[in-house]
Amino acid sequence: QVQLVESGGGLVQPGGSLRLSCATSGFTFSFYAMRWYRQAPGKERESVAVITSAGSSTNYADSVKGRFTISRDNAKKTVYLQMNSLKVEDTAVYYCNTYVQGRERWGQGTQVTVSS
Repeated sequence: QVQLVESGGGLVQPGGSLRLSCATSGFTFSFYAMRWYRQAPGKERESVAVITSAGSSTNYADSVKGRFTISRDNAKKTVYLQMNSLKVEDTAVYYCNTYVQGRERWGQGTQVTVSS
């Protein structure tokens, strides 16, 4: 079955960096665009970044543009989110996402907390 497993979250100080990973299985990873979303307490889930199936094109939310980088390794069936210059307002649960076999697919999420 389709599985997405995020990792790499944690506690970091403002200005710091984290790299999130999302390992996948159960589908042909290289065929599908992948996305990262986040959800902060009391807020709706929002799209952060998207990457096309071959990795040739990316797009970012304005709030993270220039600070976050989405990438993928199709051989490892993994998508990454490099987060630099983190801000307190980046605190959220981060989820990877794709649309496979007619359904949205989500991982369990990984908590990112930015605090001094």
